[in-house]
Amino acid sequence: MRRDDLRNIAIIAHVDHGKTTLVDQMLKQGGTFRANQVVEERVMDSGALERERGITILAKNTSMHYKDVKINIVDTPGHADFSGEVERSLKMVSGVLLLVDAAEGPMPQTRFVTQKALELGLKLIIVVNKIDRPDARIKEVEDEVLELLMDLNASDEQLDSPFVYCSGREGTASLNAGEAGSDLTPLFDTILSHFPPIDLDEKGGLQILVSSIDYNEYVGRIGIGRIERGAAKQGQEVIVCNFNKKDVNVRGKLVNLYEIEGLERVACETASAGDIVCFSGLEKINIGDTVCAVDCVEPAPFVKISEPTVEMIFSVNDSPFAGKEGKFVTTRHLRERLYRELLRDVSLRVEDTDSADAFRVSGRGEMHLSILIETMRREGYEFQVSSPKVLFKEVDGEKYEPVDRLIADVPETVTGPVFQSMGERKGELVHMSAMGSRMRLEFLVPARGLFGYKSEFLTDTKGEGVMSSVFFEYQPYKGELAKSRIGSLVAFETGEAVTYGLFNAQGRGTLFIGAGTPVYEGMVIGFSPKDEDLNVNVCKTKHLTNTRSSASDDALRLIPPKKMSLEEALEFIKDDELLEVTPKTVRVRKRILDSELRAKARAKLKLQ
Repeated sequence: MRRDDLRNIAIIAHVDHGKTTLVDQMLKQGGTFRANQVVEERVMDSGALERERGITILAKNTSMHYKDVKINIVDTPGHADFSGEVERSLKMVSGVLLLVDAAEGPMPQTRFVTQKALELGLKLIIVVNKIDRPDARIKEVEDEVLELLMDLNASDEQLDSPFVYCSGREGTASLNAGEAGSDLTPLFDTILSHFPPIDLDEKGGLQILVSSIDYNEYVGRIGIGRIERGAAKQGQEVIVCNFNKKDVNVRGKLVNLYEIEGLERVACETASAGDIVCFSGLEKINIGDTVCAVDCVEPAPFVKISEPTVEMIFSVNDSPFAGKEGKFVTTRHLRERLYRELLRDVSLRVEDTDSADAFRVSGRGEMHLSILIETMRREGYEFQVSSPKVLFKEVDGEKYEPVDRLIADVPETVTGPVFQSMGERKGELVHMSAMGSRMRLEFLVPARGLFGYKSEFLTDTKGEGVMSSVFFEYQPYKGELAKSRIGSLVAFETGEAVTYGLFNAQGRGTLFIGAGTPVYEGMVIGFSPKDEDLNVNVCKTKHLTNTRSSASDDALRLIPPKKMSLEEALEFIKDDELLEVTPKTVRVRKRILDSELRAKARAKLKLQ
């Protein structure tokens, strides 16, 4: 059977190349919204964190209609740390729109997602977006895309993929690079002509491959996936199985069945092969499971998700301020929440450790884990995390480490500091090209060398540089990196920071806190340019004298403190420090709070 009335497509691209903005226009011009309906920008980015940061974190499904054809669209994340979302989403579609910025061209994540699409044999339509940018270089970008496809061993058919030239913000498309177009009709027509109807077996036994999981407090867990074969009916008895786990074989019922229409889930009684459906009633459903008819149990193979490269230790908060700001503070709460995240995030790994209060959490990168930390603190969790560490591998008795492909676009005048920093981090230059007055530098650099580099990169490039990286491969260990030249300013006693104490401390370095901030012994309250930790007493008050006036502290001028974001704090902490995370505060602290015990431990380490 051929489904002429259906196309399933995904939109893949590097971060900030305009996927979600283009989906907005596709939905508007596809009649999903009323003419007078007020619609937010980037309507698919529904999460609070997504809207704040301007990035897509979770892949989302939507649909539109054009010429009596339903087009199911999967909007995927562009950031490398959420590439697990992209990998599993591609199992639901038969073609992809590969979006490339008309000025930036293919970037690290473009290479990664394109490789995944080519491996699955998916058809491509190459969309050159933002053609209205004043610095657009359309012809060069076309050549770069074709070079990328050849580099990734694309088939002849994939190399002949059509090009469409779009402005996602204006909602226009054209088949000619020199024309602006008036609407997205050329893009819709190309989707219908280049992605042909797929051959499906509607008469066979039901088979749904689960590619995503959602949760609703009324109906419980909701599975989302494409019907690979057969037809699904509401109330149908099914068997849940898994291609990689032969012991999974659970009987259940499809209590509710939904199709996706626009941004809504619409209840339906039946759905046919090729449809992307949502269903509830199977409480133990997981990503990668296959829902089959009772009389035809055949699990479908699921894409192998790439392994994590970075780990952190999440543990129960044991600082002197523990339990004052959080709602969920116990080991049970932390364990439950972390293991619940595994049901939704296929790239994450959670393991128990020797300590009952600590868990090893592995992910794709710092941002992947920082989004989890930020989400948990907003939900009311209080805990502490260690500094991020890369995951090493042993291959033939030799130590291997993850290496990232880093692309930096920088002004021509500041390439020197970038080369110097990369040299200190064991980075290897693999490509360099000029883009007007700017240079594009491509490095292969150990993932551990990029921890904490973003702020230094912005300083080196005077705020004008743009960098992005994606995991490349495991390579032999590159050796020790140059140590950080920054030390910490550590609070000497517990109390409240006062102006007099802070005034004396600010001469030692840069402070993170202002007057009136509660502190405890062992809490890091700033950083020093010296390569050693300094104990400072910010609670120290001025001694009383006979001539002291009540306004004597008013003359002391404090430098405004540096407020650390969660990402900056994760980049800052060292091996002997922890990050205390609460719904209200993010604090850096020493693992050993007592200054005497800390000094003894440091002396013991030097002797070893």
